Order: sequence, then structure tokens, then C-alpha cells
Amino acid sequence: MRAGALAVLGLVLPVLLPGCTQVGELAAQQATSSIDPAYGCLVCHADKRQAFLLGVHSDRSVECHDCHGGYPEAMEATEAHSGDFRGPPNRISTLEICSSCHADPDEMRQYGLPADQVAELRASKHGELLLEREDLNAPTCSDCHDPHTTLRADDARSSVYPPNIPSTCARCHEDRDLMEAYELPTGQVQQYREGAHGVALFERQNFAAPSCIGCHGSHAALPPDVGEITNVCGRCHVRVRQVFDRGPHGQAVRDGNLAGCTACHGSHGTERVPAGRIAGTCTGCHEPGSAPALLGLDLQRLLLRVEEEIAGGEEAIRELVRAGHEVGDIRFRYVTAWTAFRQLEQDQHAVDMDALEDLGRRVGSISRDIRSAAEVAMEERWEHKLILIPVWFLALSAVVLAAFRLRRADSVPESYGLAEGDE
Repeated sequence: MRAGALAVLGLVLPVLLPGCTQVGELAAQQATSSIDPAYGCLVCHADKRQAFLLGVHSDRSVECHDCHGGYPEAMEATEAHSGDFRGPPNRISTLEICSSCHADPDEMRQYGLPADQVAELRASKHGELLLEREDLNAPTCSDCHDPHTTLRADDARSSVYPPNIPSTCARCHEDRDLMEAYELPTGQVQQYREGAHGVALFERQNFAAPSCIGCHGSHAALPPDVGEITNVCGRCHVRVRQVFDRGPHGQAVRDGNLAGCTACHGSHGTERVPAGRIAGTCTGCHEPGSAPALLGLDLQRLLLRVEEEIAGGEEAIRELVRAGHEVGDIRFRYVTAWTAFRQLEQDQHAVDMDALEDLGRRVGSISRDIRSAAEVAMEERWEHKLILIPVWFLALSAVVLAAFRLRRADSVPESYGLAEGDE
């Protein structure tokens, strides 16, 4: 049915939409290839062929026998499965079949694809288990990429489409029985979903947010070493890494005494530490009352104060807007304060209190100016209201007087006038 529909589509589209001639030709070609009577694999494996036509390999003249071997011109199973027939490949031979193309730089260059995935896999924990220990529980190519319907990574149906990657990894890493054999924990995917990176990817659809492969790699999947964590995070958080390396914690990482960013922010459940919890986070490593712990308390107080000031400036702008004032220049100044505030949030990782206090003073000065402008505007608004009080009083008095006169005129009896005929 699908083949017939595609054939019809190939004939109709060029007529209805002259600009779609190529699309119609492609549909017709796929329909023809799916019902090719000379291709014996279709006799038994039509369902696999239909699935294969949806993937990218079908557009590149890859056929069943390229991976499975055999004699596709035959119409009987015995003859078709003769010669170099490999049948369903095992996990190790799957890697060999895929690498016959995907490890060839000349073959991959024309598609803009890397040719080093197999080399990366060999260097990974997955590759070590599969290739060196021959552990058949370890993943091979077809565990992450559908072997027949292989889709592009930017196709939302693909298992390696960014929001689908955590679920793909979870097939193994959320299997408690499987992970127990390797003494690995489960639950990381749920932690990731609830963390800052997961919220950015799933709720905000920010595909720049890292998924599992953003930190662990894809084919070269490995957990970063302690000394590598800041470099991994620094691929996105460039300035934070730079200031972190300048501070005391950067030296602790280089000495091997600190697990970099994850020491404060966690790994899979990555979260931003709120200003009100900074001191408590510091005492997770430093003795309460020690100099580093007291420094953390000073940092917390500074950030809480600056957060309050930046929020006050934002509320002042809203008040000015409600009062009908022009706020273009004030908004420009607020952006300057906000930029300094964001820099302070990043530069706190160097724990340089002198530089941070300077940024805090810059934010506070601008925020106070904005609040002062709002207060002046509010005072002027009340002055205008006070000026209107006597005007409203006089207007109301005039209305009352006019109403009184009208009421008095209406109440004069008719008998007070002269009757008809009276002299």
C-alpha cells in the first residue's frame, strides 16, 4: 500500500506543484525500489525493506546484501543465503560492518561526516568492554542507531535527536539489573531532567544545552576525570572556567584535591546554587567558622544585597511605566547594571572579594539612581493630585449650587402667581 501511494505521489506532485519534480522523482524511485521484482530479499523481508526506505542509507544506494551478504537475485532462501551470506551480525561484527564505510575518510568526506567514530569507540569504556573483554552486554552501533531505519541526527524521530539522547542512554543505564553487574548507579536520567541542563533541553527546547553526550561524549563515552571536569564544563561556560582557574579552587583542582564544578553544582542533577545557600555550600568542604567558610558568608551577603538592589531597580522601572514616564534612558542604565550583576555572578567563582565588591557598588549605584527617579516621579504625581483637589472642590460646589437652585425653582407653588382676571 505504501509503495502504491509513493508511486501515485511521484506522478501527481509534478502536475500539482511544478516545483516539486525532484520530490516526485525521489518518491517514484523509492516506490520502485521497494517493489523491485528482481530483488529476492523482498520475498521474505519486505517489512525490513520498507523500514529501510525511511532511513538515509536508502538514498545512498546501500542494499541489504551490502551488510548481510548473500545472493539477492535468488528467489529461494537456500540460494539467497549462500555465498558470503553473514545473516544477522553479532555485536562485534556489526561494528566491523559499519566501520567498513564510516571509518573510511574518503567515503565520509563527501557527506561531511567524521570517520573517527570507531577509533573513539575503541578508546571508550563501551569499546573496552565489547572489543577487549568481548562483553556482549556492551553497546554496539545498532544499540543507538536503528540498523534499518537509520535517521539523521536532526530528525526528530531519530534516537540521537538531542531530546531523545537521554532516553537512548537510559535503555541500559536505567536497567538496574544490568548496571549492578558493573557497579554503576541508576537514576541519572531523572536527576538530569530535574537539573538546569534538563530543564533547558526539555522545557525550553534549547538544543545547545548538553545532554549525556555533551559531557561524556558519544562514541568515546567516558566520565570526565577529576582534572578534566572544569574543561568539559568550560566548553559552554567559558568565562566561568577562566575566573575559576584564577581562584583558589582552580589551584585545588590542579592539585587533585577538588572535583571542579561538580563539587558545588552536582553532575547529572546540575543546579545553580542560590545566593542564600552559598555559605552552606562552602561548609560542605570547609570547617564552619574557618576563614574560607567566613569568606563564603561574606560572598553570600554581597550577592543577596546585589540581588535585592537589581530587583529594586526593575520594580522602579515598572512604576515609572505605570506613571506614564519615558524610561528609554533609564532602561539603558538598568541594562548596564544588569550586565555588571551577571558578571558578578560569574566572577564569584574566583572568590576575589575586592573585585566583587566593586561590581556590587556599580550595580547598587545605578539601582539607587533608578529608584530615586521613580520616587521623584511618584512625588510629582501626588503633587498633581493635590493641585487638582481645589479644582475638584470648586467644580463640585458649582454642581451642588446649580442643583440647589433648580430644586428651589421647581418647588415654588403656582398659587403664588397672579390668577387669570386679577388686577
